[in-house]
Amino acid sequence: MESGERGERGERAGVRLVPWSDEDSGLLRAVNAPELMEHLGGPESEEKLVTRQRRYVELSAAADRPGCMFRIEVLPEGRPAGSIGFWESSWEGEPVYETGWTVLPGFQGRGVATAATRAVIARARAEGRFRSLFAFPSTDNAPSNAVCRKAGFTLLGERGYEYPPGRPMRCNAWRLDLTPIQGPTAGA
Repeated sequence: MESGERGERGERAGVRLVPWSDEDSGLLRAVNAPELMEHLGGPESEEKLVTRQRRYVELSAAADRPGCMFRIEVLPEGRPAGSIGFWESSWEGEPVYETGWTVLPGFQGRGVATAATRAVIARARAEGRFRSLFAFPSTDNAPSNAVCRKAGFTLLGERGYEYPPGRPMRCNAWRLDLTPIQGPTAGA
């Protein structure tokens, strides 16, 4: 899936989402940098990265498609720019999808995260399994909260959250309706 939008600097961010594979372990290590993990409790250990890599590959290859993780590639070069995905979760007892992303520093501020988020919304909507997609960026992560706003999510408010387990944080709960968008009907 390809998507594009103008970033804050006026550059057009064309992106392609590629399902996560064994070859993406280097990208996973790159997005584990302290400045990128600041709002998520800090970088993970090598052991946790190995576990996460395996989980991402399994999620992306699952036949029942409980979600998918993707490598974000910037077009036209196809350079890896970060990661994004969606997975099964729950909100107030309702099954939903949750999404999250990380964009490498050299690609930030160019609309890459918003374009990738819009592309992942289309993927989650096409699955047709759940009515809602949620994002939970830290309240102090202004760029990720801006991505939610630009991508069409509705802010439900602040919530207490624990991520990683044992580390309390404040996040914003953002919801997006995944009901298929209805176009004009034929003959109308």
